[in-house]
Amino acid sequence: MHYALYYWTGIQGRGEFVRLALEDAGAGYVDMARVHGDAVMEPFLQGQAEGGQPFAPPFLKAGRQVIAQVAAILDFLGPTLDLVPQAASRRMQALQLQLTIADLVSEVHDTHHPIAASQYYEEQKAEAKARAATMRGERLPKFLGYFEQVIEANGGRHPLREHSYVDLSLFQLLSGLDYMFPKRMQALAPTLPLLRALQERVAKRPNIAAYLDSERRLAFNTNGIFRHYPELDGDT
Repeated sequence: MHYALYYWTGIQGRGEFVRLALEDAGAGYVDMARVHGDAVMEPFLQGQAEGGQPFAPPFLKAGRQVIAQVAAILDFLGPTLDLVPQAASRRMQALQLQLTIADLVSEVHDTHHPIAASQYYEEQKAEAKARAATMRGERLPKFLGYFEQVIEANGGRHPLREHSYVDLSLFQLLSGLDYMFPKRMQALAPTLPLLRALQERVAKRPNIAAYLDSERRLAFNTNGIFRHYPELDGDT
């Protein structure tokens, strides 16, 4: 099947979790907004296109189906792209882990926009600095420590004992956090050996390595979810 992915142009955000799955599997897809501009999403967002109406991108069109929300998209793609175990219980575990990743991604966004997404970062810098201290000191160790434990409990290499879309999402999560909080992530590195090893293995997968070296992979920037503001980083 050929897929159409819809996400904002120029933004390194939630859409990247879906791109990594499509790229890793070698799936045929078109990044619609990059080809046609952001306006191509409007008929879907206004409920004027075929398929279910998404609230916001990213969303994926597969035949007549329109699937929104990263976790739902990956749950849909997983069996077809051989990126999730076939057993229903393992597929549910993958979805659970992906939703937990989504929880942390939401907290990451709210670190630099703690008051309102509609306001510029510069309008809420004091609040962001306080939120970042909690993120660095409490939330990152809690979330990342959990994922480290899951990998350890499942053999030490993968959270599901085999390669899956969760591996790819953890790679994207760690890469984004490395950009956003370089000092803090370096300080946490000794406590996350299994996650770091997973990140390195994913980067060396042939299709992922080719993607990371291509123009299709956007660099992290201050327009996406993971934003580096030096005043929000620290080693504690």
